Amino acid sequence: MNHAQIDQLVKTFIQDKAEGDVNHRVQTVVVRLLGDLFKAIEDLDLQPAEIWKGIEYLTDAGKANELGLLAAGLGLERFIDIRSDEAEARLGLTGGTPRTIEGPLYVAGAPESIGFTRMDDGTESDKADPLIIEGTVYDADGKPLQNAKVEIWHANTNGCYSYFDKSQSAFNLRRTIYTDANGHYKAQSIMPVGYACPPEGTTQALLDMLGRHGNRPAHIHYFISAPGHRKLTTQINIDGDEYLWDDFAFASREGLVPPVNEITDPDLIKQNGLERPYKNIVFDIHLLKDIQEAPSSVVERRRAAA
Repeated sequence: MNHAQIDQLVKTFIQDKAEGDVNHRVQTVVVRLLGDLFKAIEDLDLQPAEIWKGIEYLTDAGKANELGLLAAGLGLERFIDIRSDEAEARLGLTGGTPRTIEGPLYVAGAPESIGFTRMDDGTESDKADPLIIEGTVYDADGKPLQNAKVEIWHANTNGCYSYFDKSQSAFNLRRTIYTDANGHYKAQSIMPVGYACPPEGTTQALLDMLGRHGNRPAHIHYFISAPGHRKLTTQINIDGDEYLWDDFAFASREGLVPPVNEITDPDLIKQNGLERPYKNIVFDIHLLKDIQEAPSSVVERRRAAA
């Protein structure tokens, strides 16, 4: 079939068979995606067994709860961010801290504090360097922003995240901090490590066929929000990591690799309630003003909650 015939066939299947109320947005999307799929099948001469293998793969990926991981690994999540960047730029909304992907491992409901928090439960203190993450959140005019909501989460020394890794305590390495009167936030934690896709999982199986690895550099996730400002979804990568600029999820961006400083000054160690040298990362955040014409910066998607 040629493409025009396929378009007519899809219209017959979807639009001409419609009865009762129709969600026209959904109908338009389904017609477009189904038409593009049929054309790809025709153009690539996909055989029935190949088509059913693809359906089986998606079924298995869904059962394994890896579709979110797959979206990152195939660049879909990064593409969404690129479109968001372009939409903001068209409206003159530029100059803020870069966004990057959320990933599939956020959990709502983390403990809240003002100004400072400790994120780790202490169980890995002998396995990892202590880490102090801190910075200032600035408003759209470049002024420190009090009471901005800073949500932070990252992996442990095994590259695993609490809630999904049942061996960890609840909300380990997950916290919400509201900035203090100076717009400052500060968190005591441990240095995270990177992780890889499950080696026997569906995402890695596809990456293997594409000749790609499934590794991520060590990183720390952020949500930052404040009234009148666009919500920022971002993460920082740990400088020096082997996969810093070779992230399988395409999340590495200039401006999101702050220096990692080794603090050995006894006075600073004591001031932070620590007993040995620690790592320090300063990550300041600049938010963009929210305007009515801009698409929503709050992404509605299914997330875990504890």
